[in-house]
Amino acid sequence: MLLAIDIGNTNITLGVFNEEKIIRSWRLSTEITRTEDEYGVFIKNLLRETFLDDKITKAVISSVVVQLTERIEIALKKYLNIDSLIISHKIKMNVSLNLEEPQQTGADRIANAGAASFLYSVPAIVVDFGTATSFDIVNKNNEFIGGIITAGMKIQAEALSAKTSKLPKLNIEAPENAIGRNTIDAMLSGIVRGHAAMIDGLIFECERELGEKATIIATGGYSSVISRYLRRKFDYINPDLTLIGMKILYDLNR
Repeated sequence: MLLAIDIGNTNITLGVFNEEKIIRSWRLSTEITRTEDEYGVFIKNLLRETFLDDKITKAVISSVVVQLTERIEIALKKYLNIDSLIISHKIKMNVSLNLEEPQQTGADRIANAGAASFLYSVPAIVVDFGTATSFDIVNKNNEFIGGIITAGMKIQAEALSAKTSKLPKLNIEAPENAIGRNTIDAMLSGIVRGHAAMIDGLIFECERELGEKATIIATGGYSSVISRYLRRKFDYINPDLTLIGMKILYDLNR
């Protein structure tokens, strides 16, 4: 079985693949101060609770937190005795990288592009709702040509709460009306509906530059929150897209 670990700025997502299917997944908080031993014990215990610790034979890691990449790679070798493939611009992939500085591209974005190309028709636009909201774009020639990165909804909510003393901290949820009749609803409407309007506008601009309609795929925790407010609906919502992309890239590099 394959263990896929996607290390993000806010969360670390783990998924176990049995052949082509994800059979278990977990989401942990990203803690930059944890040692390789702490991560090793934590991951081994998660797998042991589901009787999977002795079934994992390989691993693939995608990371945007440089300090944790090698730490978790070492933890997997030390506690599970498995080697890991690290996703980067240097590995074999099913899309071409048509980028000015491919070495700066996040591994999760490469995985998203690989999954979009493998699972859906191109051109494709992946909208990934994480700490940042990113657009990962594959053109009709099966080239990952870059995209867009902007502050995610959680960052927006935290910024409003931190910079404005009278405004409360928020849990991101869908407001019922565009016009907020109280402070919290007004903030949520601005964050959620405003984010939806931004996504609609950016998809329009991306398709204009591509010269044709694209397949729009959403992934990440806030996909379902935002989808009902879009004029241009997502063609697909795939919460596991990044992990699936990591599995696809691992298989290409075996």
